[in-house]
Amino acid sequence: MQTPLAPALAQFCTDLVSLNRNAKIALMVGVDLLALPFCILMAMLLRVGDLSLAFNYGLVSYLVVAAVTVAAFSMSDLYRAVIRFIDQRLLVVTGLTLALAVLCVYFVLLVLNDQRFPRSALAIYWFIAFSYVVTSRLTVRNFLRNHIRKSPPPDHAVAIYGAGEQGAQLALTMRNSDEYRPVCFFDEKHLLNERTIAGLRVFHTDRLVEMVNSLCIRSIIIAIPSVSPERLRDIMQRMAAAGVTTKILSRLLDLADEKAPMEAIRELKFEDLLGRAPVPPRIDLFARCVHGKTVLVTGAGGSIGSELCRQIVTLAPAQLHLLDHSEFALYTIKQELMARHPELPIIAHLGSVCSAALVERILQDEQVDTIYHAAAYKHVPLVETNIVEGLRNNVLGSQVIASAAAKFKVSTCVLISSDKAVRPSNIMGASKRIAELIFQAAASKAPTETTFCMVRFGNVLGSSGSVIPLFQRQIARGGPLTITHPEVARYFMLISEAAQLVIQAGAMAKGGDVFVLDMGEPIKIVDLARTMIVMSGLTERTPAKPDGDIEIKFVGLFPGEKLNEELLTDGLVYPSEHPRIMRMKENALHAGVLETYITFLMMACDTNDRGMIESMVKAIVTEYTPQMPSIAHSLPAKTVNHPALTRIIPFRI
Repeated sequence: MQTPLAPALAQFCTDLVSLNRNAKIALMVGVDLLALPFCILMAMLLRVGDLSLAFNYGLVSYLVVAAVTVAAFSMSDLYRAVIRFIDQRLLVVTGLTLALAVLCVYFVLLVLNDQRFPRSALAIYWFIAFSYVVTSRLTVRNFLRNHIRKSPPPDHAVAIYGAGEQGAQLALTMRNSDEYRPVCFFDEKHLLNERTIAGLRVFHTDRLVEMVNSLCIRSIIIAIPSVSPERLRDIMQRMAAAGVTTKILSRLLDLADEKAPMEAIRELKFEDLLGRAPVPPRIDLFARCVHGKTVLVTGAGGSIGSELCRQIVTLAPAQLHLLDHSEFALYTIKQELMARHPELPIIAHLGSVCSAALVERILQDEQVDTIYHAAAYKHVPLVETNIVEGLRNNVLGSQVIASAAAKFKVSTCVLISSDKAVRPSNIMGASKRIAELIFQAAASKAPTETTFCMVRFGNVLGSSGSVIPLFQRQIARGGPLTITHPEVARYFMLISEAAQLVIQAGAMAKGGDVFVLDMGEPIKIVDLARTMIVMSGLTERTPAKPDGDIEIKFVGLFPGEKLNEELLTDGLVYPSEHPRIMRMKENALHAGVLETYITFLMMACDTNDRGMIESMVKAIVTEYTPQMPSIAHSLPAKTVNHPALTRIIPFRI
């Protein structure tokens, strides 16, 4: 039954909690400065046994001891802690600093040789003052919790996976949460089974399904510091089998933070399950080709190009030039960058990298120092059915950039390539390998003042056309998730890693280098699909589980698609200045021969005859091995004949 004073007490507690941090600290210090002199007075009274004798030592002595004690409490962070979340660890630290303060007063009295003040009273004072701190803080904590706490709904019952220090801190902070109601821990250590930590019972993970059903747990929060991606995937599979959603504690909790744990708990992201730790950039390499330089990014409106721009503007370039043929994409990225860095000169150029006149005008007028060539058509099925435009954009665009960079003495020119350029089985991959050959040939020309290099990517999470957004859309529609083959596997990297790799590659390049990020082991796409189903709180529909939510459907390999992509060829591999980035040197065509081949390739594109185009691609990239019959995807041939094309004999140097 609610008493008449309950609303007033609740309002008082609410007003108290809503005070700003400085006001709360001032209130606590003021109360302690009033209470601690009484603590030392009580200690003196117990020591001398007479109140009048206790008063003879003077008020100043009591105030000095109280001030020293308050200073000690401040050192222990007692005043920064939120009283509602105060824990045993903080009280222990407070007790130790209080003992240190008592020792300091003792040694001061010893040095001053003050015989009037009884030394033993200080030991009594420690017990009384510490009892006061514990009693006052716990009383206020319980008072506030009892009058302002709102019980979370029953469906907010959560468990904490990991009964270590981080999990215990999470449990303590969640006690006063309106969002979560912690009910138990799960831990893999058998020694902790049926123990109690932070007021919650610990159960072994073998009892996960049993306790989830018994306690009506709807969500489990992973509170394990530095959990590996492999272990995280295993835990998620267990959560999925138990039918609960999974969240993760993203950072160590600060018990002085009143917003914890709401801001520290987040949904799992695919980056958490990448299979490796993200590769951090080396700061000394990161800004070498950007800081104070005039930089041009081609394909600046694309997913990789736009992320490159976001990274570049943080490194204080002199100017940033954006080139893209998509008006909307170019406008969007320019507006975003200008909003973030209004002081930086950002110039947008609308047009194609295949336009030599446009590219040369930009380089000549703006005196560009660094080029990041990200403009390319990269979607394998689209390029496979539009090979003429795919080859023209990827090959001719790279040729224009390389030629103009050398002509106008650009310091560094970096090509963004693809793992599909290694022993390509599709036109897109072959076009990227030809682009690599163009940059290698440009690097071999003497004399050249431009450092040319290439960067090979695996699949970039979050990029346009990535499998992740596709699966997200398919899950939102209720499935099925379409996968070409159950054995398809790919390397994955974060989009931030991709941009950082490009920038660092230019700083490490010697000329003609191919840089590859160490991306760990490839991940099967079907495993990725199942992980995304679990992360969405759903279950896979299979013949064994017909009541599942989302079906996985295998649709067959696309034309030119490989089961496994490669990042390295048979070339020589060297370490680079970054421990997680590899440098390669590969065989290349002579610049004059390559130029002749590309001329004939563009002539073949004019014929629109797929067979002839593929023959020319094969002449340039001998490792090109189309996996699907050409006739199934042939383009209508025009009756255009180039006598030179019928007489060409492939040769390599």
